[in-house]
Amino acid sequence: MKILVLDGNQNQAVASVRSLARAGYAVLVGESSSWSKAGWSRSCHGTFEYPAPQHQTEAFVSRIAEMVRLEPGTLVLPMTEATTLPLSAQRDVLYSAGARMVLPSHAEVLRAFDKDQTTRLAASLGITVPRTILISSLEEANRAAASITYPVVLKPRASEELSSQGAVHTTGRPRYASTPAEFRAAYDEMTRRCSALLVQEYVKGEGAGYFALMRHGELRAEFAHRRIRDVHPTGSGSAVRVSVEPQPEIREAALEILRALNWHGVAMVEFRHQKGEPPVFLEVNGRFWNSLPLACFAGVDFPALLARMAETGDVESALPYRAGVRCRWFLGDFRHLLEVWRGAPPGFPEPYPGRLQTLASVLSPVRGTVHDLFTWNDPLPELADWLNFAMRIVDHKPAWKGLHAQGRYSHS
Repeated sequence: MKILVLDGNQNQAVASVRSLARAGYAVLVGESSSWSKAGWSRSCHGTFEYPAPQHQTEAFVSRIAEMVRLEPGTLVLPMTEATTLPLSAQRDVLYSAGARMVLPSHAEVLRAFDKDQTTRLAASLGITVPRTILISSLEEANRAAASITYPVVLKPRASEELSSQGAVHTTGRPRYASTPAEFRAAYDEMTRRCSALLVQEYVKGEGAGYFALMRHGELRAEFAHRRIRDVHPTGSGSAVRVSVEPQPEIREAALEILRALNWHGVAMVEFRHQKGEPPVFLEVNGRFWNSLPLACFAGVDFPALLARMAETGDVESALPYRAGVRCRWFLGDFRHLLEVWRGAPPGFPEPYPGRLQTLASVLSPVRGTVHDLFTWNDPLPELADWLNFAMRIVDHKPAWKGLHAQGRYSHS
């Protein structure tokens, strides 16, 4: 079976290409640019370019369908919301070309990517959620600014918005507010990039994620890790993390949500957690995650399991894995250092990491650490990652775009 891995400049794309090649699949890597870090992997059989889904949605879907027609039965693996949403919305075009995809219904895809809907779902299941207000107008914003208890987080309702015409655009990162003035400033900035946003009480604690492969609401594989450093100290994709056993409370809550969604495919469910307190639900991400390489190193080969499920209809449960595996994203750790040096963003309510302590931590090697992108037998994805980062700086593009511009304050 041939497999198309999309979003080739994502870390999860590199992990997927390596995993799928080891499993014996022929893997082609696609990206909206002429090259990508996953495309530079020696495990990649070939590359192709497609129109950016944010700007040319119909042309993007047509290009993927064209690639599938070359070999009907090809599995299409989108790595981000930006590619998942249009492919899900126009899945009939893909299926008529002979594509395989592992997704739930489009209605459930939209539901999972909508933070307001998933927050309501979690609350209905008895899972702890932050106090949340949905804001879609200036009048609602003014009322909220005068009545809420600070500090709060303002975040887009969805990380990627899909218009009625099928266009996709990224909504960006969250903002923080500790006063009404900071709230109004954050609201004014965010409404230029998203149509609706959530205001949530700021929840203290550590970010925690539960990662799973589901088959129509039934668990097939799971994973968890503990964050050591995030790219953004306020919360984002992790730069350094270590594999751990799932915490029972988080596992139970995450599986309740995924079963309620009748989820089919991979997903991560995110929480904030303080010792002695119930986990607080944040959101669902129905796609592969940035820290996927660690799961593969620890023994949960999610891409190969997903491919086999697409090919045969099901896989045996693969629950055991190695705890204590430490994994690092070199560039992400460097960006963490840059963010610390830049200082805390306006309104951020918690102590920010110290500069010298962070410098010492980033520069201190830890024996046995594996790396998201660098391996001795496949070093080019690491080089491509730094090159892509440098080119974005020269082009004045957001350096966080490699993390698909997450709009969260906890993201694995």
